Amino acid sequence: MPHVVVKLWPGRSEQQKADLARDIVAALQKNCGSTEDSISVAIEEVASAEWMQQVYKPEIAPAMDRLYKKPGYGPS
Repeated sequence: MPHVVVKLWPGRSEQQKADLARDIVAALQKNCGSTEDSISVAIEEVASAEWMQQVYKPEIAPAMDRLYKKPGYGPS
C-alpha cells in the first residue's frame, strides 16, 4: 500500500503533476510489484520561502541516514 507525497515548489501545470503521478505509479508497479489500486500519490506545493522551515528542517535534515537520494543543498 504505497502512499507517496511529493513536495515541490509551485509552478507546475496540472498536466505536469498528473504526468508525474502516473510515472511514480508506474515506477512503484515495476520496482515494488504494487498494483495500481494499492498506490496513492499526493502532490503538495510549498512556496520557496517556506521550504527550509516546512520541508528541509523537519523532514529532510533529520532523515539523512534514510534518504536514498540526498539533496545537493543544505541550510544556508
